Amino acid sequence: MTAKAKPADPADAIDPNKALVPSVVKVNEMRVTRSFWPKIQRTAARIPFADQALAAWYAARDPETPLRAKGMIFAGLAYFVMPIDAIPDVFAGIGYTDDAAVIAAVIAMVSAHIKPRHRLLAADAVKSLKEK
Repeated sequence: MTAKAKPADPADAIDPNKALVPSVVKVNEMRVTRSFWPKIQRTAARIPFADQALAAWYAARDPETPLRAKGMIFAGLAYFVMPIDAIPDVFAGIGYTDDAAVIAAVIAMVSAHIKPRHRLLAADAVKSLKEK
């Protein structure tokens, strides 16, 4: 990937106006692929939207999910995994409220593409993560 393919600013990765630009989708996909599982493993027991984030993850990885839906999902999950966001995650109680809002908005936009099989996989994953 060339330097030109990367967003100039981390905010570009989650900008709804740029979320479907192919180079931004690719950067978001790479960022989420690298960082999603480590973050969800650390936070699954503490965040009430872990099942929704995981269902979105499974939908984004599904070859049957349309590219436009994947682009929006990767943008939302990129926001979740980015270390810099509107409300830093280190603030107990409110740190993940912005992440939850972004995930909820993405789910609302692409809910038709998050299938029952994605939700079942997510529920199993959350159960497994919480047991650790």
